[in-house]
Amino acid sequence: MAKERYYEPAPDHIDVAEFRKVVDSRRSVRKFTDKPIPADVLNDCLDMALLAPNSSNLQQWEFYVVKSPDKKAKLVEACLNQNAAGTAAELIVIVARTTSWREHARMTLEQWPQPTVPKIVQDYYGRLALFYYSQGPLGSWGLVKRGIAQVAGLFKPVPRGPFSATDMKVWAAKSVSLASENLMLALRAHGFDSCPMEGFDEVRVKRLLKLPKDAFVVMVLGAGERAKDGVYYPRLRFDRRRFVHEV
Repeated sequence: MAKERYYEPAPDHIDVAEFRKVVDSRRSVRKFTDKPIPADVLNDCLDMALLAPNSSNLQQWEFYVVKSPDKKAKLVEACLNQNAAGTAAELIVIVARTTSWREHARMTLEQWPQPTVPKIVQDYYGRLALFYYSQGPLGSWGLVKRGIAQVAGLFKPVPRGPFSATDMKVWAAKSVSLASENLMLALRAHGFDSCPMEGFDEVRVKRLLKLPKDAFVVMVLGAGERAKDGVYYPRLRFDRRRFVHEV
């Protein structure tokens, strides 16, 4: 008997022109009006952020929506008092985790959305994920894995990491950045705007939010309604031939 497969067809009739409008009109807005973002809108945007693709579905992200006026004032200061922070209706600290993968691997097996967990899923999250992402005390296991990959890579293609704490930060940041873009596009689709900020004092932000040791801040996102003078300059993009290559 043939094995029953899972199928999830893609929806039809997605309006590309409307999607392009969302993408084209997303700008880094530096100044917002005082209009609040409705709670249901913000929650919908955050839910769409959580639908982003991510490595091994281990969901390495956390979103801190800063509501406390005192914490918000301190966060604005930690963001160097930028207009994009000071005028934002909402400030969202987008965080990556490098150790939550272990708990999320366990949760995947516990919360699998079908009555039976496929063996390949059991094997991956029960054993292989431990091999891929564990680094060991002082990175010792990562060094062993690096050596194995260097030898095995002489004969066949092999994964080349993550083999260190630094590799794990890059690994986590990739997935969190995808979720951040989902969030920004969702805000734009709802008629609001955002500004992803890298200009902040991470030590102060981590202390303010009492983040765990393995967490690091990917960006602070200011969000709200675009002020008339909220976009400071026209968009500049270099010629696509500099970046798009057919090989």
